[in-house]
Amino acid sequence: MDNNNLRYDLKIIASWIEPGSRILGLGCGEGELLYYLKKEKNVTERGIEIKESKVAACIEKGLSVLQGDINEEVEDYPDDAFDYAICSQTLQQVYEPSRLIQSMMRVAKKGVVSFPNFGHYKVRLQLLLKGRAPVTKELPYEWYNTPNIRVLSFNDFGNFANSMGFKILKKAAINTKNNNQDGNMVNYLPNLFATYGMVLLGKEQI
Repeated sequence: MDNNNLRYDLKIIASWIEPGSRILGLGCGEGELLYYLKKEKNVTERGIEIKESKVAACIEKGLSVLQGDINEEVEDYPDDAFDYAICSQTLQQVYEPSRLIQSMMRVAKKGVVSFPNFGHYKVRLQLLLKGRAPVTKELPYEWYNTPNIRVLSFNDFGNFANSMGFKILKKAAINTKNNNQDGNMVNYLPNLFATYGMVLLGKEQI
């Protein structure tokens, strides 16, 4: 898999990862990012994914992925077992995101989190003009069948990270197109104009 086959957001995350790192993918799906990092950056990968069919797809790629709940399975790893823990577009579906991020930052030296930005202007306009739960290309679900149980914006996560005492080492706000294969960075009012946000976290200073 070359870089061009990765989703645009995963390309950015991949660019943040140092070659030869130890990686933990939380909710790693079918392992596209882990596979790319293993092949192109020679990382040592571990993954946790709850859906059996996606775990099978990871194993077919030769990835070390176990089936289970990320909140529970991550607790089995010792402190600083990894260089990076990655939670890509999963946080908004987690019941206890604060607990998960604390666990991520315990088992890894750095954490990567990405999420859809519910502060995007199209989401705001739908709620304002229609008075209904928004449905967009990035958030295509109705209120009754959405897997997203948390509503957070780019600014929300920044405030959260600061309140938890984690350092924001890098951040990116993006828009995507062509089924998320391409996109662009959003530098002007990202909380209003970006559809996705991603953050590289470091541990708090002693």
